[in-house]
Amino acid sequence: MADTLNLAADVSQTPLWRQAAAGLREIYGKDARLESCLTDLMQRVNDARRARPQALIDQDLSRRDNPNWFLRPGRPAYCTYIDRYAGTLEGTRNRLDYLEALKVGLFHPLPLLKPRDGDSDGGFAVADYREVDPRLGTMSDLRILAEKLRARDMSLVLDMVCNHTAKEHPWAQRMLAGDPGFADFYIVLDNRSEVDEWEAHLQDVFPDTAPGSFTYDACAGGYVWTTFYPFQWDLNYANPRVFVEMADCLFFLANAGVEGFRLDSTAYLWKRKGTISRNLPQTHLILQALRALLTLVAPSTFLLAEAIESQASVLPFFGTPEAQECDLAYNNGVMTALWGALADGRADILETTLSRAADKPVHGHWLNYVRCHDDIIWLALSDTAEAERLQHWSKFYAGGNSFAKGEAFQAPDGFPASTCGMAASLCGGAGDPHMADRLRLLYGITYALEGIPLLYMGDEIALENFEAYREDSALREETRWLHRPVMDWEKADRRNLASSMECEMFDFHVGLGEHLRNLSFKPGQTARTDSDGKVLIVERPLANGRFVCVANLSDTPISHATAGRLLVGSDASTLPAYGLRWEVHEDEN
Repeated sequence: MADTLNLAADVSQTPLWRQAAAGLREIYGKDARLESCLTDLMQRVNDARRARPQALIDQDLSRRDNPNWFLRPGRPAYCTYIDRYAGTLEGTRNRLDYLEALKVGLFHPLPLLKPRDGDSDGGFAVADYREVDPRLGTMSDLRILAEKLRARDMSLVLDMVCNHTAKEHPWAQRMLAGDPGFADFYIVLDNRSEVDEWEAHLQDVFPDTAPGSFTYDACAGGYVWTTFYPFQWDLNYANPRVFVEMADCLFFLANAGVEGFRLDSTAYLWKRKGTISRNLPQTHLILQALRALLTLVAPSTFLLAEAIESQASVLPFFGTPEAQECDLAYNNGVMTALWGALADGRADILETTLSRAADKPVHGHWLNYVRCHDDIIWLALSDTAEAERLQHWSKFYAGGNSFAKGEAFQAPDGFPASTCGMAASLCGGAGDPHMADRLRLLYGITYALEGIPLLYMGDEIALENFEAYREDSALREETRWLHRPVMDWEKADRRNLASSMECEMFDFHVGLGEHLRNLSFKPGQTARTDSDGKVLIVERPLANGRFVCVANLSDTPISHATAGRLLVGSDASTLPAYGLRWEVHEDEN
């Protein structure tokens, strides 16, 4: 990190610049624009290094010997929409005590940059990467929030939607205006037959609400690549200028105080005819170059891969020790298998996914989670669980003949429908006597895993489905708003009432974090099942023993005695239905 913190160093002579330039030459070597783009890129790196505020430079220096500073046991990430949490960025500043009480380490508001007017896919159709959604505040408000978080030992994580922009983005408008510098910033095909050739190998993301991957646009003069919705135009990373502009946006936001970036839809960056156009080698070279360049500008800033793919496809997003990509990745396979295990009452598939997750490189780390703003995509486990089992899980959580109160979403032809719903509702809802047990079980396992646990807004007080979305004309056509509720602050205030369900749930999360902060973990994790697969046992090494999480995924009590010093759960010979125990097994001297 020495060269990255020495502003007088010649960037062109640093290993990181050479690594980035080599990767870009491998991608764009035959493009006549490459050398001018590299010159422009170096200037932007130098400008961003000089513009980095002293407070952030000091923070980089303080983390010089602790590159994995974000891996602090017992300090979860907290994910929410700003408008759903507190209305505005200023309102959020007034709610930081709540996050501090949960001992949050990473605060991740979902997309808050300026979106297009109207439907913006929940903010994922960005119209300007350098402005905040005016309904939430300004860039000044964002910088102040980042500063206030740092003062409380919390860090701001922001979404970077790097695969596409809103069609209203200035880059798209300049392309439409005929600006030669933006002529191929987006992918536009001339005729339907060419579209058909591409789509023969692609997979729809939203087959019901946005079928196909191209949208005809008369102003663009053809069919624009739109992986997600028609108003979200995929960027053309085959143009090296797209990479330069996106990197510069990262530099700008890092210098505004963003300490981590969730790279949205990372799997889709590079397209190649005859393939599914996901997880291609060029995508990984792009991420390696971004990682190297961001380290030159903001060396203690991390990257989080949002790649909702099979486990085998996600692991490469960490890169290698010599060519690192993302520092963190969503542990989507384990999350999905966790819900499957709860539906089945047995943990065989969960054990398999946990074992596969352990194959990550030592520099890569998992973000472990129970729920998020997106649907649960069962097809992500299509290489692990048989089709009948995936269909069973999909139907189970769609409600009806089960305890779950979720709803089916959509999926490509031949795959089970994804699932929408808040965790508390998927666990049965308030009328179910086991709802709280199930919710604690899922989070108890998630917090126990190696990596960072993520707490989705409202789960800490068992907030249920947002049924009111059906009454809003702007939301009712998008089922995922079922699990994007407005924070119920009256319900949250009941956490201060002893013996209330909200108090028990909130204190449970606080207690998990406190136990983790008091343990000295070593790298590593193993998982196995017991009691005919009904019990999951996760073990992690400690400096002087082992941390053991014992979880009963079934609805029946299991004979399983405590074998160590008890941290969480009851000291008894029987593990109750959906029971959880955390134990420490001390080494014998």
